[in-house]
Amino acid sequence: MDRVILHVDMDAFFAAVEVREDPSLEGRPVVVGADPDGGDGRGVVAAASYEAREYGIHSAMPISEAWNRCSHAEFLRPRGDLYARVSRRIFDILGDYTDRVEPLSIDEAFLDVTGSRRLFGTGEEIAAEIRDRIRERESLTASVGVATSKFVAKIASDLEKPDGLVVVPPDAEEEFLAPLPVSRLWGAGPRAQETFAELGLDTIGDVAAAEPERLVEAFGEAAGRSYHRLSRGVDPREVEPERDRKSLGKEHTFGRDRADREVVERTLLRLCETVARRLRE
Repeated sequence: MDRVILHVDMDAFFAAVEVREDPSLEGRPVVVGADPDGGDGRGVVAAASYEAREYGIHSAMPISEAWNRCSHAEFLRPRGDLYARVSRRIFDILGDYTDRVEPLSIDEAFLDVTGSRRLFGTGEEIAAEIRDRIRERESLTASVGVATSKFVAKIASDLEKPDGLVVVPPDAEEEFLAPLPVSRLWGAGPRAQETFAELGLDTIGDVAAAEPERLVEAFGEAAGRSYHRLSRGVDPREVEPERDRKSLGKEHTFGRDRADREVVERTLLRLCETVARRLRE
């Protein structure tokens, strides 16, 4: 029996929540991050509405650069507690369809609904129902990819954002992936992309057609074999509802350089206490 994996990804989550809370922001470029009063600070963009993305603004971009690109955008401080509350309600919806939910972040998750079809219908029907319930309950949109593997489902969810639903039928994975750029391959960062370019491999289809040994020679045994498998849509990894946490941290970005040792040490102590409390919990 073919697996049915969903990747649910909220659309511009933090920014969308802010627009929902303040409808006057509808249709305007919205940037969630630090330094709402100016672009000379050290903060980074946590989320950008699709209107802001038209100016080339994206997550992890320095606020100063976002400000230079679109100074008339609405710059808002993140409200983590609010986003966490909304996220918990969305994950409650996902949990109504399967207990095999693997959170990737506050606003995206994999679901294995293979065993849920008799009760809820096809993967596409389940995905459509999840999107409808999120829209009705939270006035937010989600994009969903449906496939037989995590890798293909994740790519599918990103292709028709926002508010998209893309289904990749069984045995159509390789055809679906073939025209996409190699940058879509899991783990293919800038250096790997340079190597693919040197090999003359521009699309995922090019990688699938390449001899595995050629990829192993260029990337090493593990990475080369992985790229070749993924390029053909082969990804046997299971959806893991519970994963061991590998690290825990807390950070603070000063708006400007601080040379006051007392301020720095006090901030560091607060961060250490926060991490220690979470570890005890």
